[in-house]
Amino acid sequence: MGGSGSRLPRDLLGEYQELTFLTKQEILLAHRRFSELLPKEERDRAVTTRIPKSKILMLPELRPFPPYQANPFRHRICRVFSTAEDGEGSLSFEDFLDMLSVFSDSATPEIKSHYAFRIFDFDDDGTLDKKDLEQLVNCLTGEGEESRLSPVEMNQLIQNILEESDIDKDGTINLSEFQHIISRSPDFTSSFKIVL
Repeated sequence: MGGSGSRLPRDLLGEYQELTFLTKQEILLAHRRFSELLPKEERDRAVTTRIPKSKILMLPELRPFPPYQANPFRHRICRVFSTAEDGEGSLSFEDFLDMLSVFSDSATPEIKSHYAFRIFDFDDDGTLDKKDLEQLVNCLTGEGEESRLSPVEMNQLIQNILEESDIDKDGTINLSEFQHIISRSPDFTSSFKIVL
């Protein structure tokens, strides 16, 4: 009884295939993984249930696992892909599929760079300013005292990034400038992924 109730309806499976970069098998695996985050009694309603960010962060691809660090952008990823109006980062199954679709090998470089930009835009203002770039660098280098850049090093790095990326010289990086830079980074699309 419980096993058949957690199946994904065939019509939805076809619709999800058309709307994402995922294969049928990847969608079914995503549904199983999403359902496993729910209590057993709610698994038959996986398609209509939202999962809190705290549960999503339990996925091995996002949680800390010594000796490896957790994805430093895990909270931003949940925030960007969540359609919840409360801003808490809970995900519906469709939000979860959107996330996996963008991080799949089949997603286009334009889609990947658009979402990378949104993830790195910490204040959600549509540009990467000095504060966003500082947070980005801190996420990549770690928050510990031994790995944190000095204020002088941070300022110099941000200036270098802006000199290289800020084509219109307005002191920020917009989406098209970001996509231009990413287009010159051949390993970006292969490294911007989550594999279930």
